[in-house]
Amino acid sequence: MRHFGHIPSASRAGLFHQEPAEFTADSPASTLAAALGATLYSPATRPQLADDVRKQAARGVVSMVLCLEDSIADAEVEAAETNLVEQFTRLAETAPVAPRDLPLLFMRVREPAQIPDLTARLGDTVRLLSGFVLPKFDAPRGRAFLDALTAAENASGRRLFAMPVLESPELLHLETRARTLTGIATLVNEHRDRVLALRLGVTDFCSAYGLRRPPDMTAYDVQLVAHVIADVVNVLGRSDGTGFTITGPVWEYFRLGERMFKPQLRRSPFLEGRAEDLRTALIEHDLDGLLREIELDRANGLLGKTCIHPSHVVPVHALSVVSHEEFSDAQDILRPERGGGGVLRSAYTNKMNEVKPHRAWAERTLLRAEVFGVAREDVGFVDLLTAGLSG
Repeated sequence: MRHFGHIPSASRAGLFHQEPAEFTADSPASTLAAALGATLYSPATRPQLADDVRKQAARGVVSMVLCLEDSIADAEVEAAETNLVEQFTRLAETAPVAPRDLPLLFMRVREPAQIPDLTARLGDTVRLLSGFVLPKFDAPRGRAFLDALTAAENASGRRLFAMPVLESPELLHLETRARTLTGIATLVNEHRDRVLALRLGVTDFCSAYGLRRPPDMTAYDVQLVAHVIADVVNVLGRSDGTGFTITGPVWEYFRLGERMFKPQLRRSPFLEGRAEDLRTALIEHDLDGLLREIELDRANGLLGKTCIHPSHVVPVHALSVVSHEEFSDAQDILRPERGGGGVLRSAYTNKMNEVKPHRAWAERTLLRAEVFGVAREDVGFVDLLTAGLSG
């Protein structure tokens, strides 16, 4: 699989200075963590789930979570588990050897015991599973989940990743946050090879205070949430080798209600008569706020995003592509002759590149460039959005 692999190769060649690289479920963890992109959630109760997975893969989705937790009612869990096993059998019929045309698939469970049980029930079709999403993760609860995952790995012989969701009230409350973060950091570091990424449960954060952000505000406008995100990145997202990939929070909206504030999407990138209709469609579908939040996610150290609607996928991926300017700066900073440090003017002559302070940013940028590609110098996110939506 590869990002933008759903659009014709000729179109891809016209968009990218460096095309997104191919990867598989067996690629290195560092590659997969960067490549998750828009991780699309789907309730495990859907009767045509196998068809949905194939359809979304054909539209450019590279990672999906099949949910047994908050997206389904308590009374539906047993039937949803049975449905998952049946749907994996259907998927296996079209992927007899390797799941090359399927996205990375994860199951979001409720309790640790579900992990070895479901892994055993999948039988040979476990080869289509990349791992489990672990809800309400903290040190005590998380250890039980990770022990269960280890047991499932050993029994199945299959590499299975964990994606803990950080959403507990203890993480939100100021008086317990530091202790909770320290406990989580210690635990996930013990299982570094197994933890693919950490996900943020911002909806649960808001719930603890009876809040819900409106569609014309981002998670970063809700100060309680913004402070937690900052502290999570501070402790768990460091670039000194101790950090993990942390993904952006879910965007809850996909149809527009009555708008109070002006659209957040400037007209200028959509001019020249080629994309004004696209701008209008994005605003009508309430995606201008999503675009702003994606940019703020990356500015605050997050990569990828939890998504609950297919319309969110292409915007996340389009804004994850590395611009030609970013790529040029990153390459300049990481040239071997720059090893001693120093300051240089960017090739675009519009900024200072300071080699030592910007090195970690440059390394992260080149990893993103590997999986999402580098846009041509004259290609902007509007072009990528248009191509992704029409692919």
